[in-house]
Amino acid sequence: MSNPPGAALVSVEHVFKSVSDSTGTLDILRDIDFTLAARETAAIVGASGSGKSTLLSIIAGLDTPSRGTVRIAGQDLFAIDEDQRAALRAQKVGFVFQSFQLMGNLTALENVMLPLELAGRRDARAAATEMLARVGLSERLSHYPRVLSGGEQQRVALARAFVVQPAVLLADEPTGSLDFATGEKVMELMFDLNREQGTTLVLVTHDRAIAAQCERRITIEAGRVAA
Repeated sequence: MSNPPGAALVSVEHVFKSVSDSTGTLDILRDIDFTLAARETAAIVGASGSGKSTLLSIIAGLDTPSRGTVRIAGQDLFAIDEDQRAALRAQKVGFVFQSFQLMGNLTALENVMLPLELAGRRDARAAATEMLARVGLSERLSHYPRVLSGGEQQRVALARAFVVQPAVLLADEPTGSLDFATGEKVMELMFDLNREQGTTLVLVTHDRAIAAQCERRITIEAGRVAA
């Protein structure tokens, strides 16, 4: 589905998330409501346990809200089944995680090729090779994650996320496992790639300096967007 000019690319509409157990009901998110346009960058910030990562998972369609709607490029994520959500993610959404989430039995090149192969791209090897060169890893194509540094692993993860040219990139504490200097370099690369591809970036972070580089800051306090 194409996105009409001026329309929101990401739309979070009155999202609630609650979980219940024998001790009662816990409200994690309460009436979260915002939109993001194409190319916009937004940092979701707040204290630990405020619901930031849960919100990111709901935006990705990996978790389900108790109430509310999330639309990506106009498509209501929760009006379609899980297979359709997975297909939409493959086409529209890239992910970068704190823990890298690379496949340990695949080389750097194979990790970046994977989403392209799943999409049926015949140029998977060439496109992945080019993207790894863009992130400075031309000499690491055949290396497995276990022999790469944390910064190199995160650059592989960036290459894997951006190689499909996603409309939306979701990043959950992408520098959380890295030292300060390495984290700065990774974030500089992420923002550079984001500008080059015109991606909408939604970033969860505790780092105020990283948040300050985004156009928007969405602060979550006790499950709500702070005024």
